[in-house]
Amino acid sequence: MVFLEGQQCYLRTLEIADVTPYTQMVARNMHYWSIHEPLHPPEYYTEKIQLKKIQESVRQMHANREYSFGIFTSGTTEIIGHISVYSIRRLPFSSAFVGYSMDEAHTGKGIVSEALSLVSKFAFEDLCIHRLEAYVSPKNAASVRVLEKAGFLREGLLRKLLYINGKWQDHYLYALMDEDY
Repeated sequence: MVFLEGQQCYLRTLEIADVTPYTQMVARNMHYWSIHEPLHPPEYYTEKIQLKKIQESVRQMHANREYSFGIFTSGTTEIIGHISVYSIRRLPFSSAFVGYSMDEAHTGKGIVSEALSLVSKFAFEDLCIHRLEAYVSPKNAASVRVLEKAGFLREGLLRKLLYINGKWQDHYLYALMDEDY
């Protein structure tokens, strides 16, 4: 297990015991998250599917390919979001992607910014990544602010990158380099 502690939140790699509260959070945010990511079929929002996702993330962590964290409110066991470092590639790339989702009830409090800072530190200092990348919808102003506040630079527009709810959607590519961290 990897544990990263901040002021407002802490991050802990997801484990099988998290399946019920994690599934509840995912289901609770189904419509909120579908604004910027695909709406999944109904079975996605079940413990059966989320358990498989958590088991796969544990396998990926042991292979040093992905670290999938729950975001928890400091001093509680309440899971309020998810953040992961994934698609970890070693030399000649030495890069990874970061992605996150926050429970709608906890947005606008700076928690995602803190979680991103904790994960960036982990990626650069513990995983020795050279480049951390993120995709974000141009329509997702809050997430753009989070990335820019963390020092990520917009490197370009990826046209029609993701198929979301019946339409191909453009996304910005942001990146943070180890020397800029």
